[in-house]
Amino acid sequence: MSPTAIDPQPTNVKVVYYGNLLSQQVADHIGDHFKNLDFIADFDSYIQAQTFLSLPDMIMIEVDGNDKCFEQVSLIRNHPVLKRLIIVLIGTVESSIYRRKSLMLKVNDYYIFPFPKQDFIYRINFLLKFKSIQPSMLELSTVMEDRYQMPLSKRIFDIVVSGTALFFLSPFFILVAILVKLESKGPVVYKSKRVGAGYRIFDFYKFRSMRSDADKMIDQLSGLNQYANEGGKNGKSAFVKFSNDPRITRVGKFLRKTSIDELPQLVNVLMGDMSLVGNRPLPLYEAEQLTTNKWSTRFNGPAGLTGLWQISRRGKKDMSESERKELDNYYANNYSILLDFKIILKTLPALIQKEDV
Repeated sequence: MSPTAIDPQPTNVKVVYYGNLLSQQVADHIGDHFKNLDFIADFDSYIQAQTFLSLPDMIMIEVDGNDKCFEQVSLIRNHPVLKRLIIVLIGTVESSIYRRKSLMLKVNDYYIFPFPKQDFIYRINFLLKFKSIQPSMLELSTVMEDRYQMPLSKRIFDIVVSGTALFFLSPFFILVAILVKLESKGPVVYKSKRVGAGYRIFDFYKFRSMRSDADKMIDQLSGLNQYANEGGKNGKSAFVKFSNDPRITRVGKFLRKTSIDELPQLVNVLMGDMSLVGNRPLPLYEAEQLTTNKWSTRFNGPAGLTGLWQISRRGKKDMSESERKELDNYYANNYSILLDFKIILKTLPALIQKEDV
């Protein structure tokens, strides 16, 4: 097949373009072929908002005048949701250095504008046809046809409660921050990427209860994972939780026992990342394993500060991975205001854990 054999009709391929220098020229050059060609103004905000269900087929990034270009490419390639996207870089001046960097980061193609339109479309059609872009996302789309929309009454309740709680707890937050800072080096608030409703990824906040290098120690402690024997075909469990975790500090142990470490998540609730009641938002390495039709149902419900898992079996070593998944799916399928109130009323007595997990 040659470039001249390309179907000239517009396609439904979803293409996202980032950059200001050539945006208008590129729109004029290829806009008549790609009906879904979107131009984004804020790269970071766009990436943060993406879910399995909203991914584009290809992302084009300008090189010239964009000193974060290769950082952005690296972010995509190391992202569990975005890493298989087709990435095309657009420049105005040939650069062997940029070409080498692109090759190292596995960029699919690098074009110097103006480029031959027919050659470009032929190349993109080839990549779309032969490259596996969304191996697990296609399966998810059959289960989650619509992105989760939080009921208005639930959202209003979240804003009122979380806003009020943050106002009255602010002096207590300062005290906890001082205690955390006095015991160990590192930030007071631990921030990590979590996956919530509709596989949306957001920054998740907690008071730091572990050593600052805790994330780097996960592989060393794999034998202590209480879900280690429940892995699937690949022998790897979807959940990670260590009994008597050696990474936890002394202050952190108290914060966890009393669930005080969870309080900064009220900010997540106020911002709309989470709800007061829902399923626990999962770390990326856990969420990317829950993509089958059976277990992805949990992402049809909101991420929550508390939920069925916390009030029913929290802190008990005999809580199996399968039980935890079933509870998550049950909440997603049976949400009601009455159920939320029942969970909230049962949360307080469940705050004090019996085990160091």
